[in-house]
Amino acid sequence: MTIFTVIETAILLFVDLFKPESIILYGGLGLLLFVIFAETGLFFGFFLPGDSLLFVAGLLSGTKYLDVSVWLLIALLIIAASTGTTVGYGFGRWAESYLKNRKENFFYKKKYLQMTEDFYKKYGMMTFILGRFLPVVRTFVPILAGIVRINFGKFLFYNIIGAAAWIITMVMAGHWLGNIFPGISEHLEIIVAAMILLTTIPLWTSWRKLKKQVD
Repeated sequence: MTIFTVIETAILLFVDLFKPESIILYGGLGLLLFVIFAETGLFFGFFLPGDSLLFVAGLLSGTKYLDVSVWLLIALLIIAASTGTTVGYGFGRWAESYLKNRKENFFYKKKYLQMTEDFYKKYGMMTFILGRFLPVVRTFVPILAGIVRINFGKFLFYNIIGAAAWIITMVMAGHWLGNIFPGISEHLEIIVAAMILLTTIPLWTSWRKLKKQVD
């Protein structure tokens, strides 16, 4: 086995670990909750598969792969998402000047904050509800809220409402689909690919609008 084969195998294994089905099958409920926590408030969590992970979690809830009732699962996920967003808000308040002067890298790009800020200017506090359904935006919304020091009580209210709306919608969609088509869990890769495509479209649209404004 050559060094290139080892590297290729390691990369494929790393990528496979971040697939929604792999997170649940290998990490169980604990890893599922941590990923949702990280993806909703830690600035390096934007690349994690939030939407598709919730959908697959709903699909597998009550099975041998995720042996927990769907409503208990939803309650735990809302707590994880709300907590993650609150941590993101606190990080934004603490790291305001740090983020503004920080050099860009793979995990942090100023365009993410700019896109989030434009979304917030358009929708106001509804951003904490609507933004939950947009990858990247939902990660940086609480950080931006901390940076601009939005009233914490108001932030917390919309934070919990947004988390509940997002979690219930995505998890129940997967759960209901699993009940209607019992054998659908055998085609998780196709489902996840479709979910990624559907959730990327609004993000791409928002980015295109931002790019036109900058140009």
